[in-house]
Amino acid sequence: MAMDYTSVFDSDVCRPFFHKGGEDGILLMHGFTGSAAHMRKLADGLAAKGYTVMSINLPGHATSEEDMAKCTWKDWLEAAKQGVLELKKHAKRVTVCGLSMGGVLSLLVAEQMEVDGCIPISAPMDVKNRLLPLAGIAAPLVPRIPWGKGGEYHKGLDKAYDHGYSGFPTAKGADLHKLIRLARKNLFSVVCPILCVQSEHDETIWAGSADCILANVSSDTRQKLWLSGVPHVCTISPEAPAIVEGIHRLLQHIAQKA
Repeated sequence: MAMDYTSVFDSDVCRPFFHKGGEDGILLMHGFTGSAAHMRKLADGLAAKGYTVMSINLPGHATSEEDMAKCTWKDWLEAAKQGVLELKKHAKRVTVCGLSMGGVLSLLVAEQMEVDGCIPISAPMDVKNRLLPLAGIAAPLVPRIPWGKGGEYHKGLDKAYDHGYSGFPTAKGADLHKLIRLARKNLFSVVCPILCVQSEHDETIWAGSADCILANVSSDTRQKLWLSGVPHVCTISPEAPAIVEGIHRLLQHIAQKA
């Protein structure tokens, strides 16, 4: 039975966001099954600081799980690249930033395109769910996987911004796994300044993800913002202002070096 998400994504915070600010621009990308709502607090905070900000909804997201089922990792990566190209029309310097899968996409973009900065947030280089690599095989038997309700995953999150799917087509887990493997394989290609943001209480990803990224990129500037007491979707947690400040510091550094 298809899930009806009409009311879920009716909120203004779920829609793509654009603010024309100064010469420094940032592209914000949500995670797997999420929406632009998960990045809106960062978008508003960075816009208030004068940056040019673009936040997108990835293909197959913020509509229906049926739409998601029709998309692949290639569609998500292409949308990220197109976002960079569009933002370059409005900003002199462009930094890519994403949450979870959006962070993986940020890394892939930084590996394959010329950008001025990269900020992966809660970006997995591996996940705690050992079944993810088997998603493609399991899909015919288990076509949909629901997310867990309540618990640590939603602890401390601002519900007004917590808009995403309650589950996902199992086969799409294989697409997520593919993106993670591609990004991890080519981390050495990242040469721009990078800031990794991760919570020590992230219940979803491998705890060593941020350190793995920073140890393998070729960037001269490598920073880490370590959060405490917040879950995976930290962008809508009480630590959101701290993330905005961390991003602001890196963007200032990039502008000063230009």
